[in-house]
Amino acid sequence: MDLMSSAHVALRPLDEALLEDLAATAASDADPGEVMPPTEDGGGPGWTDARREAFVRFHRSRSLGPEPVETVYAVLVTEPGPDGRPREAVAGAARLAPAPEPDTVEAGLWLGRSHRGRGVGTAVLALLRDEARAAGATRLLARTDAAGAASRRLLATAGAGLETGGDGTVTARLPLTGRRRPA
Repeated sequence: MDLMSSAHVALRPLDEALLEDLAATAASDADPGEVMPPTEDGGGPGWTDARREAFVRFHRSRSLGPEPVETVYAVLVTEPGPDGRPREAVAGAARLAPAPEPDTVEAGLWLGRSHRGRGVGTAVLALLRDEARAAGATRLLARTDAAGAASRRLLATAGAGLETGGDGTVTARLPLTGRRRPA
């Protein structure tokens, strides 16, 4: 396992060019159910042209439209390319959205399979915390399900309190006070 440092992971606000790269990463390195809401096509396995179009429409409507409801970031990882030179690749997406609780933002994250278990999620969570603090939030909220062991571990390690609901949803509340990441 090669762990990534935060110096090799960056968040870049989603734009149309990054959205195309993000859709390509989703289709090649994740399952549709991991990265987008269910579609009207019955939710069978794998990617179809209709699911890819729904993925792009979803992100345009949520973060690129005239009245965005959340800020979506492409997760960029810098690592050696085939020629040994550093290259930047879209590894997944992260988001921050207003939460119903005062001074709280809701965070979300997905990574392509090839970037999981390498420390990318830990680096992204630190960057999301910095973004949330900069926006004036004092608490970060995240949701996963009971089957999301890696997500729960990531959030618990960061200091989040975890609550499991009757429907299997795990809600994490992470205070944003205290030590900041070094610049």
